[in-house]
Parts: sequence; structure tokens; C-alpha cells
Amino acid sequence: MQAVQASSSPHFSIHSSKPPHSSTCSLVTSSVNVKCSGFSLREQSSLWTSYNKRVILKSSFSAKAASVEVGSSSISTGTAEDDVLKALSQIIDPDFGTDIVTCGFVKDLQIDKALGEVSFRLELTTPACPIKDVFEKQANEVVAVLPWVKNVNVTMSAQPAKPLFAEQLPAGLQTISNIIAVSSCKGGVGKSTVAVNLAYTLADMGARVGIFDADIYGPSLPTMVSPENRILEMNPEKKTIIPTEYMGVKLVSFGFAGQGRAIMRGPMVSGVTNQLLTTTEWGELDYLVIDMPPGTGDIQLTLCQIVPLTAAVIVTTPQKLSFIDVAKGVRMFSKLKVPCVAVVENMCHFDADGKRYYPFGRGSGSQVVQQFGIPHLFDLPIRPTLSASGDSGMPEVVADPQGEVSKIFQNLGVCVVQQCAKIRQQVSTAVTYDKSVKAIRVKVPDSDEEFFLHPATVRRNDRSAQSVDEWTGEQKLQYTDIPDYIEPEEIRPMGNYAVSITWPDGFSQIAPYDQLQTMERLVGVS
Repeated sequence: MQAVQASSSPHFSIHSSKPPHSSTCSLVTSSVNVKCSGFSLREQSSLWTSYNKRVILKSSFSAKAASVEVGSSSISTGTAEDDVLKALSQIIDPDFGTDIVTCGFVKDLQIDKALGEVSFRLELTTPACPIKDVFEKQANEVVAVLPWVKNVNVTMSAQPAKPLFAEQLPAGLQTISNIIAVSSCKGGVGKSTVAVNLAYTLADMGARVGIFDADIYGPSLPTMVSPENRILEMNPEKKTIIPTEYMGVKLVSFGFAGQGRAIMRGPMVSGVTNQLLTTTEWGELDYLVIDMPPGTGDIQLTLCQIVPLTAAVIVTTPQKLSFIDVAKGVRMFSKLKVPCVAVVENMCHFDADGKRYYPFGRGSGSQVVQQFGIPHLFDLPIRPTLSASGDSGMPEVVADPQGEVSKIFQNLGVCVVQQCAKIRQQVSTAVTYDKSVKAIRVKVPDSDEEFFLHPATVRRNDRSAQSVDEWTGEQKLQYTDIPDYIEPEEIRPMGNYAVSITWPDGFSQIAPYDQLQTMERLVGVS
């Protein structure tokens, strides 16, 4: 393991390496350690403090042992295990609204009741979980109060990095958990500043992070960071790109390709963008932040179509003209089923002589939030240091980790982590097969409605070329071709818009949520 540490900042320290395939970036005792000494959950952000308080204890519960992987050395088969699971079921994940046992966070439970020893691992959805310390403390406390327990050993880890996508992805993207697009659709609003500072905030929270600068015409990343190696290297055997690094964050930009800024036509730019993104050896990443180029043209559509974007962060400024362009980008993401989770309004105000001034007016960010229902708004002030830090090659959150701007990015980082976790949870459970009632259960993300479909109904409504003639619209798949007793073998999510269903005959059906919502539903199933 190679440690990468920022010598210029005593507050920012990340241990980063190419982690082993089976490791999950443990936060306490596993082989991959992440050290976050810059931002304290208990001392810094008031948002984080209030967020910590949301981890509450349930007064009544039922332990769900099926969600727990019990270690082979566990000697208790009944009461002791039930006691531990019942105690841990008091801890509620505030994002999912469910206890950590039901969420499946409790792993490797081992109990020696004779000695009063209990050990287990809490595997969270991300190493950047802002309340991981609270979970660890709560888990120790609720188990320690059991009368027969004398010693509790809790270790913390995170799930392995993997995309929430069913189809085959390019090799470089297969071990990335979340891909975040930072977009504005308007140039000059500070989008690159937000992307870079968000990435380094997520890294300081404990995540493995990469940044992809998707602007081929005017790459900003080489100006905003200062890696020792400023030229991308190729793996001659695999014909892949090896990203450069700065303070533990992996970086890819056309500006590091030795070409400077490009002069080429749109189709060529789309090809270069695709190659840079998909042939890079990103390794295991919890978050890949994509600094999107301005506009809603070929490049943006190409990026949205070739990668499974988890979510988007929208950057705007107070001017009305900025809102008009940003609105186009929000609509683009909406059509592509990419949820926009936050709006960052840059250059909002500055303070002077004890007063706050808004030189560009007010309301653009709020208008985006209100019109499109994006839940979170973050205001960035006009600060010379924010611009200067970008030009100097050291992001503001690294240069001044205790400053006001850094605290805003801390809050944004918490928001992104929370929202990505919610999205992944919703998508992974949106469409499932309930064997007890032999029906497909559907609960589309961002909808409170839940309904059931007969498997044969779903299979008979396939609209692919194998079932419907693309030219004439003639139905090739006949009703009687599908038996009533058919059951799906596997259901896997496909990003935020559909699922892939594998049937016993080997057919893989793509079923968009929109189509599932129009099918005839089963009545009286619950």
C-alpha cells in the first residue's frame, strides 16, 4: 500500500492505494485504512451535529437474523444471538428509516457467551458515511448493556465499490459505486470549482474518489490541482490509461494528455471523451465526480448514455440568464432519468462593513429548487481566496479546511453521500420477486405507490425487437407462447430507469419503470 499525504496541509491526510478486490475500505481495523483528520464530525459542521442526532433508538422492534452473516466460530444458536440482534435493531439509519439489522449492515457476528464476548462488523454503504462514528458508538453501547456481555468488539467497513447497473460496463467503470455529474450548462459559473472541491471533500470524509474533467475544449483540472506527474500514462499491455493523482484523488483530463486544449469537431470530441473515461484504470472508487462541459449537446448526451450516472449536482449563479441555461440542463437530466440532488448557487453575496451585499441579485438557485423540486440548495459567497486557491493548484477545502467555504462543501458532501445512498437503496429494491405470492413487486423510486404484477404479464408485454417487429409493429410474441406459471430467475437494476429480468428460457428483458406502471396489476396482493 502506498500512502499519499498532503505535505502542505496538516489538516488533510488520506491513505490511498489500489485496494485489494475483496477489501471494503475499512474505517477501523481492516487492511485498507482511511484517515480523516481534517473535519471532525463532532466539532465542525452544525449540519453534521444535527444529522448525528437523527440516529434514534426504536422502542419496539423485531430482530431479523436473516440479514446477518454469522461467523463460523459463533457458538450460540439462540438466545445470545437473538439478544445481540435485538439490541442492534434499536439503531436506525436516518437515511433509510430502517434499523441496521434489517439494512444488512451487521456482518460476521461471533459470540462466546461463556466468556461474555461479542464481535461483529458493521458494513456501511459508503466509507464516507457522515455518522459512521455514531453507528460505532451506538453499537458498542446497546450490546454492552446486555447482562451477560463483558467485551464488545465492533469494526467498521464499507461495501465493495460496484455500480448499480445490470448491463456490461467498460472495464474501467466496473468498480465505481457512484458517478456524480457536476453540471451547469452555462460557462463561467464556477462548475469546475464546485466539482474539484466536492471531490476533495468526499475524499476527506473517507471515500475513494476520482475526478474526470470532461471539457475537452477548455479543461480546467490542470489549473486547479497540482499533481507531481502532469502527463497521463498508458499501460502498454492493456492499452489503458493510468490516471494521475493529487493528494489521493485520481485525476483524468485532456489537459494531462499533452495536447492542451482541443481544436476538433463535435463527433471527434465525443470519441475522445468516451475513450478517456472508459479506458482509464480507475480502480475501486466510491465516487467519480465528472466535471461536465457547458451545454446540452452531443458530449453531454454521450456522457449520460455511456455511463450509469447516479446523480447530478447543478451549479448556477444569481443572474436570470444563468437560470435559463441551467433549467435546460435539469430538463436534460430529467429525461435521462438522472436525479438532480442539489443546487449550488455560486457568487451569491459578500460581506463588507458589517452588511451583506448581493451584487448579482437573488433567487436563481431558489427558483431552480422550487421549479424542479430539487431538495437541497447551497450558497457560495464571493471570496477572493476561493478563486485564488483554484488558480494556485490547491483546492480551497485543502488550503483552508476550517474556513466558511470548506464548511459549505462539508454540508454539500454530506448531502451527496446521503442522497446517493438513498438512490441506490431505492433502485436496488424498486422491482423484486416475492416468491410467497408468486408476484413481481414494484415500488418506483420517488413514488409512494407499491403494486404487484403477474410475472407472465410482464414477460408478455416485452417490447423488444424479439417480441415486436420494429418496422410493422406486429406482435411476434404470442400470448400462448408464455406459460402462466413462469417465474423470473433474476431481476437486476439498470441505473435509475429500468430493470433487467432474466427468464428461464434465457431471455433477458429490459423493463423500464414507465412501462411497468402501465401494466395490468394484481388486486388483493399484499
